[in-house]
Amino acid sequence: MIPESAQTSDSITDYLKARRLLFEQELVQQLEPSRSGLERAMAYTLLLPSKRIRPLFCLEVCQSLLGRSEEAMPAAMALEFVHSYSLIHDDLPAMDDDELRRGQPTNHRVFGEARAILAGDALLTKAFEILAMCGQLADGLRVSLIKTLSSAAGDQGMVLGQDMDLDAKLKDIRELHLKKTGELLAASFVMGAISAGASQRMLEDFREIGLSLGLVFQIWDDVLDVEGGSQIGKPLGSDEKNQKRTFVRDMGLEAAKLEARKILNETILKLRSLELKFENRLEEMAYYILERRH
Repeated sequence: MIPESAQTSDSITDYLKARRLLFEQELVQQLEPSRSGLERAMAYTLLLPSKRIRPLFCLEVCQSLLGRSEEAMPAAMALEFVHSYSLIHDDLPAMDDDELRRGQPTNHRVFGEARAILAGDALLTKAFEILAMCGQLADGLRVSLIKTLSSAAGDQGMVLGQDMDLDAKLKDIRELHLKKTGELLAASFVMGAISAGASQRMLEDFREIGLSLGLVFQIWDDVLDVEGGSQIGKPLGSDEKNQKRTFVRDMGLEAAKLEARKILNETILKLRSLELKFENRLEEMAYYILERRH
């Protein structure tokens, strides 16, 4: 087990807050100033209070390899656009039919189901426009970023996981969440490394770390659905209401907590084995997954 002294500190909270504020300043620049009904619906979910876990991991990976993170900003923004689209569609009546997201009414509750669908569509396509237009990166890197994100988000990644989640008889819950949650988090790590011009071996290592942390994230999400209440941003017991297969439902609450910590500790050891050139906070950020309350 990793010693307690290696886990999260008060300073990581301040660090993430500062990084999040800088990221959100860049994020808002991607929105059209006219704010039509569609644009307001897009901005509503995109700018809801959030930990920004995926983009901040993307930026921090780049920081660990280059000593700066500017090159990964387009990738980080594209990730958040895709994630926001997925939340809108997940909450729809045909999917999870949720009323709250990040403590606020879900997009379709505010803007109507039809406009929420369109807002999700627009966020998804905007993500790839951001990557295509990031002129500070070489063409080959841009293509790699687009390929990585489309693969992680598409019919072999997140969308496949969402489809698997519709099947109540599905037996392999790990495979489901490696797709539904893990692939996009893995893409966050890989895209940060691509932006820094990392080797293929480093990309593979970061992908493995991201997939594992995706499982940790999802297991803890299932724990929070039982323990956290509405303060985590969605109604208590939302997964139970929708008869979702969860790690808590399969393993029990305490066993799920132990499993999350076991996977996290194994992932930290893998992260420590990498030869990262610059000081970074990736390890503390990984532990922070278990400290979050939403």
